[in-house]
Amino acid sequence: MYIPHYYKNENLEEIRDFIKQNSFGILVNQLDGQPWASHIPLELEMNDKGKNILVGHIAKANPQWKAFQESEKVLCIFNGPHTYISSSWYKEEEVPTWDYIAVHVYGSIAIMDEADTMASLHRLVYKYEKNSKEPVSLKDMSPKTLRQVKGVVGFQIEIEEIQAAYKLSQTRPEDHPRIVSELNEKNDAASKAIADHINATKK
Repeated sequence: MYIPHYYKNENLEEIRDFIKQNSFGILVNQLDGQPWASHIPLELEMNDKGKNILVGHIAKANPQWKAFQESEKVLCIFNGPHTYISSSWYKEEEVPTWDYIAVHVYGSIAIMDEADTMASLHRLVYKYEKNSKEPVSLKDMSPKTLRQVKGVVGFQIEIEEIQAAYKLSQTRPEDHPRIVSELNEKNDAASKAIADHINATKK
């Protein structure tokens, strides 16, 4: 994606943490010559070679997976908080804009076998259930229920490139106090999150 240099984030540790915290992403590839996208969990893990990978699954009824072997290059998109920035908050006249965080991951996709797919589902459910009041475990489910795994296609993506855009009003440091103040007055979590990120850039 197009990222002006002052919005580019190359801190891989910070980006990896962002992906883990915003793992519900968009998987994009080509199917019959047309772009195709699915909104799914894409979990950042490490393979036995010590390389970063993304692990996920989609329904077999979703035709997207049929193109994995024909066109193994895929794009995964992870969106973070975003909010409108009014230029009325600036000291000088300027057009309004939008602040946001987004990460694009490019890589090669490979289909996993049923055993690896099941193992990935156990990890996925454990991650999101461990803090539940009454956590669910796949280990406690019947073989009949777990046969549903036959209806999904598991895959892993070996990461080849990461592009991260953190657009946080970096070009207007003189306006940060007013921008942060205005965002914190808005009654939505995304605006407050962007305000926190703008403050973090000054540390």
